[in-house]
This record gives sequence, structure tokens and C-alpha cells, in this order.
Amino acid sequence: MGFFDFLMGSSTSSEELTKLIQDGAMLVDVRSPGEFSTGSAKGAVNIPLDRIGNSLEKFKNKSHIIVFCRSGNRSGQAKSILERNGFTNVTNGGTWDQVAALV
Repeated sequence: MGFFDFLMGSSTSSEELTKLIQDGAMLVDVRSPGEFSTGSAKGAVNIPLDRIGNSLEKFKNKSHIIVFCRSGNRSGQAKSILERNGFTNVTNGGTWDQVAALV
């Protein structure tokens, strides 16, 4: 695990993320709608961090969920919220441009 991975609380490599994306993971950009409108990963849905808890139905029956944002901080919070609500298939993808480069 690299220092960046340590900071992000994640040890997911680009290769692992790419495989999850290829396997049909749900891509969730947790930035604000204004931030999302400036660009995101292809195929991503925008569910801002403050709406994650009220949007749990949207995550049901997904094989895997990758959350991401500008810096990886909000996506880390989103991952925690989802895990507290019983989702075990969530990955913090870090920044939106990192995820966008893999799609």
C-alpha cells in the first residue's frame, strides 16, 4: 500500500478498479451537482454526499459500487455511510479524474 492509498484509507489499485469497472460497478460521483456538471467519469451518476443516506434504494442489488469525488475525502465519507447501512461492496475510488482515466 502506497502513501496515497494510506491517506485515502484504501489499498485499491488502478488494476483492481479497472476490473471492477469492467465488471459493471456502479460509478457514483459524490460531489455537488455544480462540480459534477464540469465533468465526471463516463457513465457515472451524481449522488452528492449529503444525499447518500436518503438514496440507499439506488444502491441495492448492485454488484459493486465505486464512490469518488474531488480529493477522495467525501467519497471516503460516502463509503462509511454505505457500509453503516449494510453495503459491503463499496470501494473509495479516490478522485473523479483518476476514475475517469480508467473508464
